[in-house]
Amino acid sequence: MEEGLSVKVNALEVLDKQLGNRAKKDQRGFVVMASGTDAYMPLENKYRLTRGFIDLFLKHKFPVHVITKSTLITRDFDRLKEIDQTAILPKNLSHLKRGTIISFSLSTLDAEIAGKLEPGAPLPLERLATMKKCKEAGFLTGVNALPLLPFLSDTPEKIEELIKAAKDHGADYILAGGLTLFGTDKDSSKVLYFKFLERYYPHLIPEYKKLYRTFFFPPKEYQAHLKQVVDSLCFKYKINNRIS
Repeated sequence: MEEGLSVKVNALEVLDKQLGNRAKKDQRGFVVMASGTDAYMPLENKYRLTRGFIDLFLKHKFPVHVITKSTLITRDFDRLKEIDQTAILPKNLSHLKRGTIISFSLSTLDAEIAGKLEPGAPLPLERLATMKKCKEAGFLTGVNALPLLPFLSDTPEKIEELIKAAKDHGADYILAGGLTLFGTDKDSSKVLYFKFLERYYPHLIPEYKKLYRTFFFPPKEYQAHLKQVVDSLCFKYKINNRIS
């Protein structure tokens, strides 16, 4: 849904200094790539910034949690394995005994919906196949079903399909939750998502307005019901609903 991208070409120099300062102070923790923008977008083939970031995490011995939709992550298995083995974990996460965590973002298994919502991204089954490769390579890996989409992928039946598919493809965990819609400017998640609805699912707009009203989050009752469904299905399929 994005219309343009900015590339911060000095990011490696800045990150090297920041990680070095943190390491000197023994301020360690998992670095998350990428909670906002996918670390393996097509431009990565040209700029290779993500590869550079990973080299810096390895250099400074920081653990990393990669969140992606891309099949390109297999390119960096060599460095990610080294990080998995050598990263220094913060004391409160030492029980993980892993320096690399890899999560694949999935809001739906429906290829048609995914293609409309995330044009250019690998389709859901491609992501799951890549996740299976991560598991086979020895990584701690799972699914970020964050968010599940109201009226599109949040029914118990749809959630069960997703959790079962994650389990069948070797996921160690699945993290699932509701959709948040922030902002009012043209690039905000709320505005962009409603453009998506207007284009493909205009009949759902009244339902979304009724569900969200003037808030960024769906009602607590909706969130509690969603959690109950996810928790019970994770128990059924014997898959963790948290990273542990």
